[in-house]
Amino acid sequence: MKVIVIDRDGVVNHDSDAYGCIKSPEEWVPIAGSLEAIARLNHSGYTVVVASNQPGLARGHFTIEMLSAIHKKMDEQLAKIGGRVDAVFYCPHGPDDGCDCRKPRPGMLLEIGQRFNVPLKNVVFIGDSISDVKAASNALAKPMLVRTGKGKKAEKILLTQCKENIQNKEKVPVFDDLASAVTAILR
Repeated sequence: MKVIVIDRDGVVNHDSDAYGCIKSPEEWVPIAGSLEAIARLNHSGYTVVVASNQPGLARGHFTIEMLSAIHKKMDEQLAKIGGRVDAVFYCPHGPDDGCDCRKPRPGMLLEIGQRFNVPLKNVVFIGDSISDVKAASNALAKPMLVRTGKGKKAEKILLTQCKENIQNKEKVPVFDDLASAVTAILR
């Protein structure tokens, strides 16, 4: 089984500057080319999994029902173009809750590896933040960074501050967006 893990906000859809989270289906707007990129992965035999921190749940900005409605909108838009997300994993905790599932900790990715019975060393995780890169590294998966969302800022941090904190000493590949990352993966 070929599994690829993708962060949601800032990678699949535009992130929100207000409260740092998407709070409703109306706020969920896909980044140009991202849904088509997911469909290309599907058509190439990949199982696509979303892994997302959702601290807005802990902060009371939205409910589980609203999160489900956001994901339903994503699923419906993907279905229109022949794509799908096979599973969504999310951390409902806030930054100070001390859970193991909140990125940059590896818990969410380790659970994905167990659920899909795949060694994470063979799994790419595409994100737009340093916490995404570190979560992949901490889980011994393969990090990729996109410049959408918080990605440009993360790229600068990665280049200047984080090299020694990434367990996989290979250079973390950086792409303009999910579509260009997927093109590189499918080559």
